[in-house]
Amino acid sequence: MKIATYNVNGVNGRLPVLVRWLEEEQPDIVVLQELKAPQEKFPEKAIRDLGYDVVWHGQKSWNGVAMLSRVGEIHETRRGLPGDPDPAQSRYIEAAVNGLLIAGLYLPNGNPRPGPKFDYKLLWFERLIEHAADLLASGAPVVLAGDFNVMPTERDVYKPERWLDDALFAPEVRAAFFRLLEQGWTDALRTMHPDETIYTFWDYFRNAYGRNAGLRIDHLLLSPSLADRLVDAQVDRQVRGWEKTSDHAPTWIELADAKPAQRKRK
Repeated sequence: MKIATYNVNGVNGRLPVLVRWLEEEQPDIVVLQELKAPQEKFPEKAIRDLGYDVVWHGQKSWNGVAMLSRVGEIHETRRGLPGDPDPAQSRYIEAAVNGLLIAGLYLPNGNPRPGPKFDYKLLWFERLIEHAADLLASGAPVVLAGDFNVMPTERDVYKPERWLDDALFAPEVRAAFFRLLEQGWTDALRTMHPDETIYTFWDYFRNAYGRNAGLRIDHLLLSPSLADRLVDAQVDRQVRGWEKTSDHAPTWIELADAKPAQRKRK
């Protein structure tokens, strides 16, 4: 099963790019971020015409998350985090799909730092950590995927010395990410590429994509019951080079089929 996360940076303006990628790569389950579209303006028909079930949580001009599936109906279980400090912002969607619990998120950017936006980012991250602990405690096979707006290590950012004052590389934010991992989550992309320079985002300015001056801020985290099923994790880097594309590239994992439970002998 192929599960992807993709910050589309405007689902309607980038719809041709999204449709092309879905047709070419045919991921089974996708979480999208930064729809930048109110609920009624989401391009539902275009997505369903490709054979995907879809749910979405829109917001005018900003944020917005969605989930797509071509391997079964999506049974939404939550939109918004418990105790969200600003529930008006559409940043989280969760659903049961084909035997998995998929959580799609768009963590706040947090800039400028310091300031109220950075404070909100830290509050939101704390809510995520609390809810993620509950998800793990449920024992369900969970994928926590999306744009986390955090580069965990210096390996995840081009010229880290230039990002020391940025909210995406702040010590508090990086520490929060590792507290999340310490609950028992597996960082799928880094697990498959432990020593590789691999990015998921390249700015539009200063030929960042051409120079490979990128960031790794899109992550897929696996609960313990899924970690052993991880077969591959990659970034569809070529999509970032397409015309009128997002500044992010789709990032995905491949999971092996679950082994059938063995019956105990009487």
